[in-house]
Amino acid sequence: MARKDDPATVEYETKAKNLLKAELKRKGVTYGQLADRLSIIGIQETERNLNNKISRGGFTAAFLLQCLAAIGTATVHLSETD
Repeated sequence: MARKDDPATVEYETKAKNLLKAELKRKGVTYGQLADRLSIIGIQETERNLNNKISRGGFTAAFLLQCLAAIGTATVHLSETD
């Protein structure tokens, strides 16, 4: 299991955080709106919790997929050059 301070882990947590932030921006969705949309699918998060969780970047793959589903993102493009 990768350690939290492992550079590879930090790199991919940063990529996940940036991916989610970019999708939120592209869709024009605020953290408050994301909280509302997540609650519709049964996920209870406050705007403040979302801000903290996304800023840290250390969230689960399930959380990432829940957020992407809640904002209506059907596809994501990953680039090895970011």
